[in-house]
Order: sequence, then structure tokens, then C-alpha cells
Amino acid sequence: MSRRYTIVLADRRTGVVRRFSVGLWPSVAAGTFVLALPVLIGTGAALKARNEVAGLYTAASALQIENASYRVATEALSGQIQGLQSAITELGSRAALDPALSSAMDKLPAVVKNRAMGGGGVSAAAMGLLPALRSPENTFGLLRDILQGIENRLTSVRSDLDKRNALAAATPSIWPAHGWLSSNVGPRKDPITGGADYHQGLDISADHGSPVYATADGTVSQAAREGSYGNLITIDHGYGLETRYGHLSRYQVTHGAKVKRGDIVGYVGSTGRSTGAHLHYEVRVSGRLLNPLQLLLNLRR
Repeated sequence: MSRRYTIVLADRRTGVVRRFSVGLWPSVAAGTFVLALPVLIGTGAALKARNEVAGLYTAASALQIENASYRVATEALSGQIQGLQSAITELGSRAALDPALSSAMDKLPAVVKNRAMGGGGVSAAAMGLLPALRSPENTFGLLRDILQGIENRLTSVRSDLDKRNALAAATPSIWPAHGWLSSNVGPRKDPITGGADYHQGLDISADHGSPVYATADGTVSQAAREGSYGNLITIDHGYGLETRYGHLSRYQVTHGAKVKRGDIVGYVGSTGRSTGAHLHYEVRVSGRLLNPLQLLLNLRR
């Protein structure tokens, strides 16, 4: 038989005695449980603490990765912003235009300006800004989309500026010779026959051999003698614009030459149907006459 033990509990006030009989192994098991309970509690607490520390390490690693990602994204955005600042500075310098030249461009026929500028600009929706604003995935993604939209818009503005500056360069806007205006466009008395005549350009009286200047950028399409014009230079400026310089004594350029506004293209003479040294100057748009004074305004060399 297994050994048993009796536990006696006596109440001194009442004299009641209570006896409990227990076996050896249950006693050992109870004692072992009592002794092991603090160990089990400590072990559980240690495991919990270790798991919490591991979680903190994992969170810290995730934060480091996230911070590194933010740093890379921030550097990329900073680069975009610097690029945009440079582009804005460049566009600002290229946008500067002489007010008188701008006024001359405004006087050009609509057909010329339409040819020069082409299509319209880019809308915000086309730049992709509105979808980004409606459903941004995150702050950096939204900023990136906005900066990309601004960059696209600047590209469009740069293209428009290039077109405008090209038209400005092609606009005949300076006096082609130093002298005085002796005849304007329109009806007049023929200086040779005395009969009615229609003058197709400006006559600028000047000393024989005085330089004649290209009034805009373009390509020399003719440098040869032609009837009553005498020695004639014709410059094609694009967009349907053409200028003619007649009665020259000699040429400074040849057919096909590229010229800039202010370049000397020839010299004042009295060749062709002429009564004295002067320059005959014409501006044509798609073959039709345009009064040069409309573009010259008060510009002088």
C-alpha cells in the first residue's frame, strides 16, 4: 500500500479538530506545483518580453527601410524641383522680348501668327494632375505627379516660346537703310512719266553705296537683276513672309545664304527703273503686299 499522511487542523476556540488524509504522491505533486509556479510565471514573462523585443527590432528595421525610401524619394523630388527652377529661370530669360518688336509681331496678319504658333497648350487633365489629386496613393506620389505635371507644362511653354521667338526673329522690324522716306505704299504720281501709279513698297533715299540691312532672319531666295527692280535681293523669312530690296548697286549675299536681322545684304544704288540713289523695300505675306510701316513702327537701327 502507498504511504499516507494525516493533516490535523484544530480550532483552539471551539475545540473542533479536523483530520485530512492525503497520499504521498499527491502531496509531492502539490508541493512541486507550488515550487514550479513562480518558475513558470517567470519563464512566460521572459518569453513575452523576448517576443516584444523581437517585434521592436522588426519595427525598427521597417522604419529604417521606410526612412531610407523617404530619403531617396525626397532627394528625387529635390532634384526635380532644382530642375524646374533652372527651367523657369531659362524660360524667364528667353521670354524677354523688346516691346517694340512685340508690338510689330502683334501687327502681323493672323495667318502668319497661326502658321508660327500651331496648336494650343496642354490642359491640367492632360498633364495627369487631376487623377493624382482625386486619388493620391501617398504624399510623395502626389508631389511627384504634381511636379511631373508642372514639368510637362513647362515643356509646353518652352515649345510655345521657341515658336514665338522664331516668329519674332522672322518679323521684318527694322529700317533696311539709313536715309529718309521719299515714297510710301499706295497711289502716287509716276516719277518718270508723271502719270498715275501705285507704289508697292517704301522708297528710302540714301547715299549711293550705303549698306542695306536684312530686316529679319531668313534665307536669300533671290540675288539677281529683275526688270524695273534692277538688282534685287529677296529674302524668305518663313511663315509666308518675304522682303524685297531693289535698285541695289551690288550684292553682299548670294542665293541660298542664311541671314540674321541687321546683316548687310547689299548696297544702295540706282539700277532698274530709278531716278536716283535709293532703296525700294517691300514686304509680302503669301504674295500679297503689306505696308512695311505697319511693322517698322518707330524702330530705328
